[in-house]
Amino acid sequence: MHKRVVNFRKVDTHKAEDMARELLIFINEWGMKNVMTMTVDNAKTNDAAINIIVKELPGIYENGKHFHIRCMAHIINLVVKMGLKHEVYHVKNLQDAVKYIRASPQRIKTFKQAMKDAAVESQRFLCGETPTRWNSTFELLRSAYDVKDAFLEYSHQDFEMIKKMMEFLEKFKKKTEKVSCSTKPIFHTYTREILHIEQHLRKHETNPDFMFMVPDMKDKYDKYWGDYDTISDYVFFATLLDPQCKSKFMKVVFTQMLKAKNKDKKMSADEIESKAREKVIDIECKLDKFFKTYLERSNMTSSSQQETPEEVVNFDDENEFFGSYMTSGSFPSTSSESQLQRYLNEDPIGFDKGYDILTWWKNNAVRFPIVARMARDILGMQISTVASESTFSNGRRVITDYRTNLSVVIVEALICTQDWLRKSSLPIYDYDEVYNVLADDDLAIDIVDAIHNLKLTGKRSEN
Repeated sequence: MHKRVVNFRKVDTHKAEDMARELLIFINEWGMKNVMTMTVDNAKTNDAAINIIVKELPGIYENGKHFHIRCMAHIINLVVKMGLKHEVYHVKNLQDAVKYIRASPQRIKTFKQAMKDAAVESQRFLCGETPTRWNSTFELLRSAYDVKDAFLEYSHQDFEMIKKMMEFLEKFKKKTEKVSCSTKPIFHTYTREILHIEQHLRKHETNPDFMFMVPDMKDKYDKYWGDYDTISDYVFFATLLDPQCKSKFMKVVFTQMLKAKNKDKKMSADEIESKAREKVIDIECKLDKFFKTYLERSNMTSSSQQETPEEVVNFDDENEFFGSYMTSGSFPSTSSESQLQRYLNEDPIGFDKGYDILTWWKNNAVRFPIVARMARDILGMQISTVASESTFSNGRRVITDYRTNLSVVIVEALICTQDWLRKSSLPIYDYDEVYNVLADDDLAIDIVDAIHNLKLTGKRSEN
């Protein structure tokens, strides 16, 4: 999967109208006519900008109701912040101690000597903390725990609590890193990830060490993921288009959501089961409607839709969290099936940690050509803006104290070219190999012309 920065624009204000105008100009310049979704973080101005944009883009699914994909990494960030707003005695003491040590070179020197005297093997030193970034709190705790023997005034019990907090936060750190990937499709894992986070919170809500912070975290979780009606249909489409999940796991997701909402026990187990199944059928119907838009654009004949399906491997229980859910019966098939219905009615494939969803769809495109085309578009959707935000970190390397007079067009050319020159498989933070090339300001002039020509080519290809 490829990720490219194609614009790096100056926006005059943070008003929704200005942001929407710039985005619409960008879409028009590149000749984009089939924009399906837009992934942005959680801000009221972003919501307002999206509402303006969808009115200008014709033919959007359900009039843009599901056009806005909320950044999953930002939601995780909000959930964790709700928990960390509660002051934890052991954590607060350690934060104060690290802040005190890092405040002067002499204290740093003294602590390093204490590390040496205590024969601390870790090569890491105490990490500082940024108040607006919860992951910096995690890094502070981890770095302090690694050199705990140098803290003479702290007891074993203090660091036992620090260890528990680290283990609790590490789950969210790993999830954030996973959903921030931009080199391979992960949209189909969205429902799995939120279900796993909910399970993690539920596991700790009765733990005396965390029960004071988990309720607020759960409230924030529920605001975005507690009700399936607040989640974009595309998220559920992606789950159905994952051959490891399909309708079976989709039903599990809806069942878990309904159980979490059923705190007052107003619904019986049978009612929850029935509502979950109804929702699965509803999503399948919506996906079928969406599939028909692809069918209408295709030149496939009706006879090509009736190929005999090949046998697939039945699902097993190898994975504890995911595979254990896949034991319920499959949905009944009909005598006259569309290509999509045949795909959904086949059992999920066996769970494999090395499984590549794009490879599966490539290998099965002959059997499900139109579904594969639809899957390609949906699975490529992004669930995080972290990769885009990394561009702004790169911007600080282009705009320096000595190069502050560069025009916005030149800056855009440098940023875009640096991104294009990288291999898409490299990490988003690996910039060094092309930085020297981009330091040539004269080269930027030629790049500007090249970008302009690319935009014209894009518009002509669409027309």
